[in-house]
Amino acid sequence: MRNFYQAGRSVTYGLNGAIATSNVHASQAGLGILKAGGNAMDAAIAACAVQCVVDPMQTGIGGDCFTLVARNGEGAVEGLNGSGRAPMALTADYLRAQGFDKMLPTSVHSVTIPGAIDAWTRLHETYGRMDFADILAPAIDYAENGFPVTQRTSVDWEMGVAKLQKNEAASKLFLKDGKAPKAGSVWRLPELAATLKAIAKTGRAAFYEGPLAEQMVESLRAAGGLHEAKDFAATNANYVTPIHADYAGHRVHQIPPNGQGITALIMLNILSRLGLDGLDPNGSMRLHLEAEAARLAYLARNKYVADPEQADVPVEMLLSDKFADHLCGFIEKGKAGDPTGANALESHRDTIYLTVVDKDRNAVSFINSLYQGFGSGIACPNTGVIFQNRGFGFVIDPDHPNCVAPGKRPLHTIIPGMVTKDGKAAMSYGVMGGGYQPVGHAHVLTNIWNYGMDVQEAIDCPRAFYNAGVLEVEQGISPSVRAELAAMGYKLAATAMPLGGGQIIAVDPETGVLSAGSESRKDGCALAY
Repeated sequence: MRNFYQAGRSVTYGLNGAIATSNVHASQAGLGILKAGGNAMDAAIAACAVQCVVDPMQTGIGGDCFTLVARNGEGAVEGLNGSGRAPMALTADYLRAQGFDKMLPTSVHSVTIPGAIDAWTRLHETYGRMDFADILAPAIDYAENGFPVTQRTSVDWEMGVAKLQKNEAASKLFLKDGKAPKAGSVWRLPELAATLKAIAKTGRAAFYEGPLAEQMVESLRAAGGLHEAKDFAATNANYVTPIHADYAGHRVHQIPPNGQGITALIMLNILSRLGLDGLDPNGSMRLHLEAEAARLAYLARNKYVADPEQADVPVEMLLSDKFADHLCGFIEKGKAGDPTGANALESHRDTIYLTVVDKDRNAVSFINSLYQGFGSGIACPNTGVIFQNRGFGFVIDPDHPNCVAPGKRPLHTIIPGMVTKDGKAAMSYGVMGGGYQPVGHAHVLTNIWNYGMDVQEAIDCPRAFYNAGVLEVEQGISPSVRAELAAMGYKLAATAMPLGGGQIIAVDPETGVLSAGSESRKDGCALAY
């Protein structure tokens, strides 16, 4: 339990349902859906749709979506991969001929086809209870009639101004006189409202076929893209069997590759062998062991993770005891390891994660993203859609399994998490923050299981991220601990912004009480009833 003399948040408790998101407008919308008779998936889609309006730099309908679901809180965890694909005309040979030696974050060639709306409609068909139009109604209202911009959103919006100014449509949609809105100001997105109304009326077809799709293709081709109407029409989210690892008597579930969730599982497999119990959770040795686990797990990710439909991804080997034992052999307690090839993805912290548990104990772990802030920065003016830059996760090396190719899905950073114990859902959780996410997952879970923190303490706890040979540390890490880490050989840097953001809902197996947390690094909250 937290120290009530210090600033912080208490755990939110409920019996009938709970929702935790990174924006208060979204949490309120989702709770309203639950109270109106909707289930966890209805509430999750409604909340996500709201965030696509009120957090437009973090997420949008021009992005992708992954989910994990535990029906009635028991049975097999089910996953959906809603990541979009590269245009069928895009090849590595074409990019090299155009002078590219790597993917660029604001290039139109980094725009993969948006998978989110296809994923939402598929999830609603499988799990939903309420009418889809009623689910989207709160988001449409915010887009049409306006919403007050929250504090963290205003900061993130301001960080995207330079990108938005490079695209006429994006600038018109998201800036006024070339400036981002201030906290507390009201913003409207009427073009996006009209698009959401069309989706509410006719579903998936409104987005991927007909006039809206034609307009989006026109915008992308005007920017030099190779996208075609048939790429949009062929978009197809697919259900997948989650992968898992066991830790402290619990089973942790993740979406399989092309997602990077396997990285979190590799980290947990390593950490389970390193004896974290008894260490200071904010001390140098705990952070050192976590950084080493991250270093080795990310090296494996960067080498192997790709679209399994077009590459051989050795999932069984990567999750094996033999591989974990092998990696542990490269860790020295008290000495930083060789950073060669450590996480090469650029830092990006622009994603929304939310989770919902309803009265029937359906648990939904839900994540939606444009990748980097405002994605590619390329927008379609009449639809209000800004396109993701997920293709930035590809490489152009023809010998690498993650090389860009027609219809291929890139290495994907967004990862929802689900924990079961004895076959029942124990926790639905996620940590935002792009490349940081696997570290965030491991950090939060070990905070709970090794150090006895509650769900709110676990996500509020100070963080560090071993990234490209540099250990980034938040302000909550003491100067003495930083000095000890430097003495171990780490190159340290202060984080430019807080690392990620997270939400958790835990289910007490004895009482049925829901414990929900939403951290203060973002503008959200956990609500329950």
